[in-house]
Amino acid sequence: MAASAAFEAVVAATRFGYAARGDELSAIAADPRGWVTRQIDQPVQPPFPAALPPSQRMVAALLQMRRDKQQTDRKAFNDQVRDVYLAELTARTNAAVSSPTPVIERLVHFWSNHFTVSGFRPFVRGFAFAFEREAIRPHVTGRFVDMLLAAERHPAMLLYLDNALSIGPDSFVGQRRDKGINENFGREMLELHTLGVDGGYTQADVIALARILTGWSVARLNDAEPGTFKFYPQIHEPGPKQLLGKVYAEAGEQEGIAALRDLANHPATAHHIAFKLAQHFVADAPPRAAVDQIAKVFRNTGGNFAAVSKAVVALEAAWSKPFGKMRTPGDMVTAACRAANFTPPAPFLAGGLRTLNQMPFYAPSPAGWPDDAASWISPEAVLRRAEWCETFANRVPGPSDPIVLANATLGEALPADTLQAIRRAPSRRAGVALLLAAPEFQRR
Repeated sequence: MAASAAFEAVVAATRFGYAARGDELSAIAADPRGWVTRQIDQPVQPPFPAALPPSQRMVAALLQMRRDKQQTDRKAFNDQVRDVYLAELTARTNAAVSSPTPVIERLVHFWSNHFTVSGFRPFVRGFAFAFEREAIRPHVTGRFVDMLLAAERHPAMLLYLDNALSIGPDSFVGQRRDKGINENFGREMLELHTLGVDGGYTQADVIALARILTGWSVARLNDAEPGTFKFYPQIHEPGPKQLLGKVYAEAGEQEGIAALRDLANHPATAHHIAFKLAQHFVADAPPRAAVDQIAKVFRNTGGNFAAVSKAVVALEAAWSKPFGKMRTPGDMVTAACRAANFTPPAPFLAGGLRTLNQMPFYAPSPAGWPDDAASWISPEAVLRRAEWCETFANRVPGPSDPIVLANATLGEALPADTLQAIRRAPSRRAGVALLLAAPEFQRR
């Protein structure tokens, strides 16, 4: 039986967005699927504070601090990084909470996680958010190949995956300094960003791609634009390289661009991306037919994100189980802020997300944050979520009637017993906490 429009409105708001606000559900119910696709057709890029520094400025500051090696400069830089991180966290959260196109915000966060850079490498912390604003957000409804090129050529990625100092052993510098290549960049690009772990590549392909990408680095302080992408021919490995059966002739920087374009168009990449999208929007173990349909659209459109995203929306499986996915902590926090129309101060956000084990841009590995329930649900994790919901509810200024908020947020998807528990809460704040901690709100 087809779901009612009111029920699909909840699916649209929670699965493709974060959470409904105010009387938004009634407006969405007029055309739930159209509400999603219209955002894809006309993405709204929220304004970000002009004071947020571009990555170039922060990378240059990092290079300066490293060159000076003064303890006072290091402390000043670390203080600057902390302040920038908190300002960026506030701006990013506000964008998702207040955006009229929450679908776009979810897609930005999805692709940012796909192309993970992480503050677990401390030198990336000052410009990880800028990476998302500069390399991910502009391409979220564009083409995969353009996002791929932007992400892999961004200083944050080049530093995070150690390619900035990868030196071809037969290059001019390599022969003089007896240096070698670093395989991290090539390996993660194949395993995580394009083909996938089962994409058919070998260790020889990892090495070949690493050789192709030597010279892709970050401009130094004495260069014209320090802190930006720069190709250094003197560390590029000379000669032809064979990747996935294709020989790339010596062409300097263009070798890498050609290789990335081929990887973007590889059938394994289409399948890998399709699986991740289906896992995010449908189920932890998505139906094969759903993956195949998304992959087909990816291949037929040359990785056009607007078309691929609409293919996800068109899947009946994406609408059949409104609570088929467990919210990650970051998703839950964003949804709570959106539902309550309240964003707490950045230190509270950061502290809560640290306790919940999902600090933005602190993923434990280049694989990014996991997208399955098993990785997020344990008795301890459930307790921490409930405690956060209570603490958050106690901070909401002038909280709404929790019954009104529950109906506005979950509508027909809210079971009677959950609604009754909220109604019996001893206070408005307790009721809001119960709503946010309810299983229906914790899933999407």
